[in-house]
Amino acid sequence: MPNFKSLKKCPLRLVLIVPFTLQTFAIAGLIGYLSFRNGQETVADLAQQLESEVSNRVERDLDRHLGIAQQINQINVDLIEQGLLNLNDLEATGHYFWKQAKLFKNTSYIGYALPTGEEAGAGRWIEGQDVVIFQGVATGNDYAYATDEQGNRTEIVETLDYDPLSDEWYEKGAAAGKAVWTDIYVTEGFDGYISATAARPVYDQNQQLQAVLLVDYLLSDLNDFLHNIEVSPRGRVFIMQRDGLLVGNSSDTPTYTIAAGEAEQIPAWESEDATIQLTASYLQQQYPDFQSIQNVKKFQFWAEGENYFAQIMPWQDEFGLDWLVVTTLPESDFMAQLQANARNTVLLSLAGLVVAIGIGILTSRWVTRPITQLMNASEQLSQGELDQKVEVQGIQELETLGSAFNRMAGQLRHSFRKLESTNQALAAANHALEKSNDELEQRVEERTADLQQTLRELRRTQAQLVQTEKMSSLGQLVAGVAHEINNPVNFIYGNIAPAKEYAQDLLALIDLYQNALPHPPGEIRDRIEAIDLEFIQEDLLQLLSSMSFGATRIREIVTSLRNFSRLDEADFKEVDVHEGIESTLMILHNRLKGKPDQAGVEIVKAYGNLPKINCCPGQLNQVFMNLLTNAIDALDEKLAQADQAADSEPPTIRIVTQLSQPEGVAIHIIDNGPGIPAEIQAKLFDPFFTTKPPGQGTGLGLSISHQIVTERHGGSLTCQSTVGQGSEFVIQLPNCWVHPPQEAPVSAASSSEPSPTLALNASAQTL
Repeated sequence: MPNFKSLKKCPLRLVLIVPFTLQTFAIAGLIGYLSFRNGQETVADLAQQLESEVSNRVERDLDRHLGIAQQINQINVDLIEQGLLNLNDLEATGHYFWKQAKLFKNTSYIGYALPTGEEAGAGRWIEGQDVVIFQGVATGNDYAYATDEQGNRTEIVETLDYDPLSDEWYEKGAAAGKAVWTDIYVTEGFDGYISATAARPVYDQNQQLQAVLLVDYLLSDLNDFLHNIEVSPRGRVFIMQRDGLLVGNSSDTPTYTIAAGEAEQIPAWESEDATIQLTASYLQQQYPDFQSIQNVKKFQFWAEGENYFAQIMPWQDEFGLDWLVVTTLPESDFMAQLQANARNTVLLSLAGLVVAIGIGILTSRWVTRPITQLMNASEQLSQGELDQKVEVQGIQELETLGSAFNRMAGQLRHSFRKLESTNQALAAANHALEKSNDELEQRVEERTADLQQTLRELRRTQAQLVQTEKMSSLGQLVAGVAHEINNPVNFIYGNIAPAKEYAQDLLALIDLYQNALPHPPGEIRDRIEAIDLEFIQEDLLQLLSSMSFGATRIREIVTSLRNFSRLDEADFKEVDVHEGIESTLMILHNRLKGKPDQAGVEIVKAYGNLPKINCCPGQLNQVFMNLLTNAIDALDEKLAQADQAADSEPPTIRIVTQLSQPEGVAIHIIDNGPGIPAEIQAKLFDPFFTTKPPGQGTGLGLSISHQIVTERHGGSLTCQSTVGQGSEFVIQLPNCWVHPPQEAPVSAASSSEPSPTLALNASAQTL
């Protein structure tokens, strides 16, 4: 904490110098900082614009360069369909493809192969030769011919044993039935021959395969147009496949290596270019699966002490190519001038600071000299020497101040006596005013507190009345439905056992008839076969057993509904708390069941040996319903937010009951949901507080439950929760035993259609 007494004793000369100097320095520094920040923002905007422009240009160039190969195939298909190109004349087609290869410099080979294995084409792949004509026959002898300037064959320059029908471009083109690209491949025996092939099948009028056309495109041509793109001194543009292998880049580093005479593509993160390597490594960390990149993404990253701007853009064509175009710009390429400006600003600030200090010292000496005179005279005046007089010259304001000081000294003696009497009157009036203000503030605070308390009680009472009316109507409806269902269900259940005995007697009688009359008349045999008597004998008793099981299930549900319909009962009664829990679980059974895409909620019950307790059963059931519903909602939220792994913990709700002191019971409801943050736990029991979306919660459930437990039953309702592990709500009901508990322990069970079993003694105090 600053020492204000010391600040009050600062010399005037220092007060005049320091603020002036600090203002000068602060303004210069602020201008420099704002200039630097504005430059940084300008650089970021410029880098993003440049990245977008470069990516768009690369996209246009890729469309143009790689589209030529498919256009060549389309031209050749049109000529074949018009009868202008005879695929069976290998020599003539070879000469035609020689002309195309001379015209299209970006292609390395143009040709075709027949289903018989014959092939013809022309291209550039032999070192020291321009365009050569290639022709192969089904016997396996393939020849490459040198040509003159008119495309006439002069001599054989290479002999190969090559089967086109087993090559990828032929198999993929024939299988696809349309124009496609092959994967990038390396041709054995040819250093640096890394290419992708555009394949196109040709069919006759009977949809029989005539041939597969191909155009090879050397990937080294991609590097040529990437080299011509001006980005920045150390900026890079590179293209890679979805598996990270380099296709082309704007640097002078290769995209492939030669090993044992064969070329192999290099992963982008192993490139010899540092910028490409750093960018690809960052992308590999951020996107382990490059297949997930489906749109343009802009980002910045920091590597080796430098900031980089980057953009990655997916590029695809209709024929199967799927690459990623990456543009990277180092921030330092744009920041050199900004850093120089920052240095100049710092130097100018220091020079201005020195000048400001000098001017401040001279100014302070000129101003403080007459002020010192006034100060000394004032000090003597304060000591009772009222005959002081000063003479100030040089500064108009100080001269006026000196004249005023002299007049003041003359009037001070006359005013002093009058001031004393006035001060006494003001002190008395001020004391009375302060007393009145204190009384008024106290009355206002008391009235405000009363109004706030009344408003809170009114809102809570209104909400409780609405909720109680709803739950009362629900209880009446449930009780009425249970009553109406109970009579017919009891009628059905009571008649199933006699019906089963009658059926057994009838089946026994039929067996006697069959034993006594093994060969009945034809009409009876036909009827037996028509109704499938043997199946009826086997299925009838099973059918009656199923009906008995269904009727038993309905009676259990009706019993649970009748127990839960105690919601409208407000008087204290002797009840088994476990019955209320079981009735609530029965009603929530449908929400606990699993779904096709979601696991069911497992209920683990650990019931202690509890006696009957004296409570309001309907209201206590309402508390169970609110807590269990909230637990199920939390588990549903956890399942919706994250995909569950095969070995992850299943959604579980544990219900534990045990004895507590004095003469009370404790009910624990525990879930393994996402948990509740600490800042929310403090508000859980506030009226109208909810974290659920609008329309899914009123914020009254936990508030009413807390009031039922604390005010109605004199107990406590607490919550303990850890984010990521789950929540535990504990209901404590003291002094509620009707009779002391028996000694025999009660086993605990777990259920979730079906679920494992857990045993717990009534004396257990921990989970």
